[in-house]
Amino acid sequence: MNGRLYVVGTPIGNLSDFSPRAVQTLRDVDFIAAEDTRVTIKLLNRFEIATPMVSYHKYNAVERGADICRRIQNGESCAIVTDAGMPCISDPGEILVRQCAELGIEVCAVPGPTAAATAVAVSGLDTGRFTFEGFLSVNKPGRFKHLESLKNEKRTMVFYEAPHKLAATLTDMYSYFGDRKISIVRELTKIHEQVIRTTLAEAAKLYTDGSLKGEIVLVIEGEPERKKQEMTLSDAAELANRLVADGMSMSDSAKEAAKASGFKKGEIYKLMLSK
Repeated sequence: MNGRLYVVGTPIGNLSDFSPRAVQTLRDVDFIAAEDTRVTIKLLNRFEIATPMVSYHKYNAVERGADICRRIQNGESCAIVTDAGMPCISDPGEILVRQCAELGIEVCAVPGPTAAATAVAVSGLDTGRFTFEGFLSVNKPGRFKHLESLKNEKRTMVFYEAPHKLAATLTDMYSYFGDRKISIVRELTKIHEQVIRTTLAEAAKLYTDGSLKGEIVLVIEGEPERKKQEMTLSDAAELANRLVADGMSMSDSAKEAAKASGFKKGEIYKLMLSK
């Protein structure tokens, strides 16, 4: 395992989700880069892993990342873990992966649970296409710019949020997105796991009291497709006649009216002739 960085996913709640390969990797590497060593030590103790750790978090990412890279270049192997879930996703570990990539250091994934995909799977919303948006900024201009950019997003949207910021986030989302379906997924794989399927209007009204605790994922439906205004065959023929009055041929006007209404060109053309 010399000279590599291993990106190791850890359980998002239930320790039984920790894979045998992940356990073995943490045992075999020379050292572990942990977001919070106080959290990771509980995991290591549970699986009797004695590998030494170094602290790696957003406040020391660049400097500590350079130290880690030097150790890897000197032949050591390192595993990076976060407190829960897949590291390097909305996480400072992405900086370390980038540093390794720039230096030509091999990076290997040992996949594990990730809250975003797990929340989408149980949300009850469209899972065919979705976009992961991470945490909204606490800086209001940046936060509002982010939400504004997503107003017309058609895909299901996934956000992470801390419980103490949930009330403000739901209010802001309702303001920008309107009343859409939302699934509030909390405490995934833990004893108090909960999926609240509601609307942004209801959520903004009900959960401003700080009653929801724990790790929270918000899954919100994309902008609904706007339904075309329903037209009768007579409406379609009138549209075609207006196009004729504007100089278009009857054949072409019937074709355009067919596109707008969903009726067949021949049906519209026949009604135009009868009038």
